[in-house]
Amino acid sequence: MPSEFSLTRQVEFHETDMAGIMHFANFFRWMETCETAFYRSLGLPLISFVPGKVVGWPRVNVSCAYRAPLRFNDTVVVKLFVKKLTTRSVTYVFQFRKDGALCATGEVTAVCVTGDAGSGMVAQPIPADVRAQLQEASEAAWS
Repeated sequence: MPSEFSLTRQVEFHETDMAGIMHFANFFRWMETCETAFYRSLGLPLISFVPGKVVGWPRVNVSCAYRAPLRFNDTVVVKLFVKKLTTRSVTYVFQFRKDGALCATGEVTAVCVTGDAGSGMVAQPIPADVRAQLQEASEAAWS
């Protein structure tokens, strides 16, 4: 059962501002990209469109703390850690590292939901096949 995952990316020109620094919003996009790759590595769908099944994982809390800028062409390792797993939600911690140095940390909490008859969302327990493949990382790994 995995508790962590890594993805290596390079900062693209379109992800930077006029100073050549990665725009803050792109850290959130990279967190989602890493989460999606994590689920793919487990052979799990991140979103299911089958009626009555899980339809998604909306975010209920997100944050990012920046320590050092990432610039155009920098190669960055984004590491995901499963921080907390509850009945209906999962919280991830993300680390952004360039040449081993910590540049930013992020956190995302997502809730498992299905669609209701009124086009809304209803929280539901994380499906057993998903839960069986997730494990909380030790705090020492991500802190």
